[in-house]
Amino acid sequence: MTTFRCRVAEWRSSSLRRATSWVPQWFPKTAVVSGPQEAAMAFPHLQQPSFLLASLKADSINKPFAQRCQDLVKVIEDFPAKELHAIFPWLVESIFGSLDGVLVGWNLRYLQGRMSPVEYSIVMEFLDPGGPMMKLVYKLQAEDYKFDFPVSFLPGPVKASIQERVLPDSPLYHNKVQFPPTGGLGLNLALNPFEYYMFFFALSLITQKPLPGALHVRTSDCAYFILVDRYLSWFLPTEGSVLPPLSSSPGGPSPSPAPRTPAMPFASYGLHHTSLLKRHISHQTSVNADPASHEIWRSETLLQVFVEMWLHHYSLEMYQKMQSPHAKESFTPTEEHVLVVRLLLKHLHAFSNSLKPEQVSPSAHSHATSPLEEFKRAAVPRFVQQKLYLFLQHCFGHWPLDASFRAVLEMWLSYLQPWRYAPEKQAQTSDCQPRCVSERWAPFVQENLLMYTKLFVGFLSRALRTDLVSPKNALMVFRVAKVFAQPNLAEMIQKGEQLFLEPELVIPHRQHRLFTAPPFTGSFLSSWPPAVTDTSFKVKSHVYSLEGQDCKYTPMFGPEVRTLVLRLAQLITQAKQTAKSISDQCGESTPGRPFLSWLGFCSTDTNGCYPANDLDEMGQDSVRKTDEYLEKALEYLCQMFRLSEAQLAQLTLALGTTQDENGKKQLPDCIVGEDGLILTPLGRYQIINGLRRFDIEYQGDLELQPIRSYEIASLVRMLFRLSSAINHRFAGRMAALCSRADFLGSFCRYHLMEPGVTGRHLLSPVARGSTVSRARGPRLSLRFLGSYRTLLSLLLAFFVASLFCVGPLACALLLVLGYLLYAVAMTLLTERSKLHQL
Repeated sequence: MTTFRCRVAEWRSSSLRRATSWVPQWFPKTAVVSGPQEAAMAFPHLQQPSFLLASLKADSINKPFAQRCQDLVKVIEDFPAKELHAIFPWLVESIFGSLDGVLVGWNLRYLQGRMSPVEYSIVMEFLDPGGPMMKLVYKLQAEDYKFDFPVSFLPGPVKASIQERVLPDSPLYHNKVQFPPTGGLGLNLALNPFEYYMFFFALSLITQKPLPGALHVRTSDCAYFILVDRYLSWFLPTEGSVLPPLSSSPGGPSPSPAPRTPAMPFASYGLHHTSLLKRHISHQTSVNADPASHEIWRSETLLQVFVEMWLHHYSLEMYQKMQSPHAKESFTPTEEHVLVVRLLLKHLHAFSNSLKPEQVSPSAHSHATSPLEEFKRAAVPRFVQQKLYLFLQHCFGHWPLDASFRAVLEMWLSYLQPWRYAPEKQAQTSDCQPRCVSERWAPFVQENLLMYTKLFVGFLSRALRTDLVSPKNALMVFRVAKVFAQPNLAEMIQKGEQLFLEPELVIPHRQHRLFTAPPFTGSFLSSWPPAVTDTSFKVKSHVYSLEGQDCKYTPMFGPEVRTLVLRLAQLITQAKQTAKSISDQCGESTPGRPFLSWLGFCSTDTNGCYPANDLDEMGQDSVRKTDEYLEKALEYLCQMFRLSEAQLAQLTLALGTTQDENGKKQLPDCIVGEDGLILTPLGRYQIINGLRRFDIEYQGDLELQPIRSYEIASLVRMLFRLSSAINHRFAGRMAALCSRADFLGSFCRYHLMEPGVTGRHLLSPVARGSTVSRARGPRLSLRFLGSYRTLLSLLLAFFVASLFCVGPLACALLLVLGYLLYAVAMTLLTERSKLHQL
């Protein structure tokens, strides 16, 4: 460290000598100065560079990572805030990367303790909420430094609002917008050090791209995910109060930064509320004030930054425009992004539920209430609810129809179940049946009604378009049905719908526009007639604030949604049967295939079977899981919507899910028209997802069927010409041989007669019982020799024979002899089966 400080001192003196040598010839010699203060006064237009910053930049190239971090710790401890102010923006960018994503920084999203234990431990210690980096933040915070943050890198709705000179709804941006001077490049936010640090930390989840060739890692094991968890636990504690800054002065924590006056007035929209800190400090004296009131601004800032950077990518107007099929997606979240948001929601529920029972009741709301406790009540409805709803709506409507949607689903279900993160959850005993949802959660359900009902309808529309035969998709349906089927939850949702749909006899229609999101404190009822119930008003306010004044609400337990649930129940029943059919078909076809068919000597089924899915990869265990998930999901749906067994049986028959005469194959859902079968929408869905299919077979001459991808085209054509010449030359002799009644005739018929000619179905599935019988004479087919598989098998056989010192001629004779024995055995078995059929 002594060497480091000496180097900085040397650079200062050398730079000063260079600065004095740069003085122009026409400048008076009396102006030449010898000290840094005189130089600054003499050359106000020449800003001196930061020698500390130059040294750290040089070390970042030449020194290893551990040594650089050790030097940074010493710099933060020894240098004053005036020197540290110059290196802070560079240090933040070098850690979290640049806002444009070009520089990746320390790559926290892919740093794991299992892969890089040394670097991981150093990073976690340095960036810990009680670590050196936070000490630097608090050191600069005490001096009230400001740092410019470009508005162009903010989420879309925020950026558009500020550029249109409209103040965003969040208090996070109030009194911070700095308009450029004449000829300036763009708008900036003047942020204090804590805000600047958290802006970069939160945005690095979105802006930083993975390194080329980076391996896929579990998000929950990465340094970034664990740091988010630590910051939430530190600044939003479930027990105790927020710890004061470690670098605070002995007289007490430093107060919140003073608000800045905007350079240009804004046309605000919505209800804007002052910071919790400012409001509480104004009501308390400095002697008796709760220390938490001075530190609550950090908790409030942290939550606002996370919500704004991670969730505020869609506004209500943008969401309404996105309903158009021609709209382009403005922002597409990743699975990692969703997992981090879920961590935030789970911690917020635990944070809000850590209120003591006597503090939850409205009567406890007074000036004596701790600001942290009041913040716990206001955190979710004030900052999270609306932005999370629009975020989820976008994900439900635009996420791909694959298994990655599970991350969005679990995030949604975590928000819907705050009781899972309540303290009394730990006292529950483990049993098989889901516990009844307590009535104390009825206000949460009612004030988040659209989160339950509108998004449930959105999930139904997704489930009706996915392949429920896949165990991953079946699991998602099961998870949603299980959560909504918790005892007493459906009744709470239904009660909330009744409160919203009840007639408004007292409130004039023209006053609907006054419904808006609830503020921190105060009651909406102070200026309203007493005839309006508080709960009904809260539910209506919630729906109108999230969907707008002209929203058309579809009741979750109404006839429209019930029809969708019935369709889902039908598809669940059908998917169970399809999964069993696939399992049976694969189980029967694999062992029953002749051994030599693999070698290519027997005809190959060119029609295939069901398209590949998870069942083909996972086997019988996957079928069991799929059947179990779908069975339980159907049971839960019947409980929620009171579906009887008679209704399900009737729906099953209406769908045509009964099996046909062979017990397995089923036609897609269709109706008989004048020109034959016409697919219904359900039938198209079944074909697209591979749930059912028509039994379409090649009905022409097998020798003339299209050349397959596993065949050599030129060799197939040559073999066809050779076979045709032999069949034309020896047609009479082959017919005479096949007409004999002895063993030689049976042997020739087995090889020269096309099998299964009289048992083929017609192309039209309407006349399934009709067959076609075309008389074809005996003929020789050599097409099997044009298959890659056959040729590879022959080469492999000759190679294995060479290992045992068997020559090519002897090997060929052995193969012919082996095949003759096989053909004799198959001829005898074929003739015996014909005798049994007679």
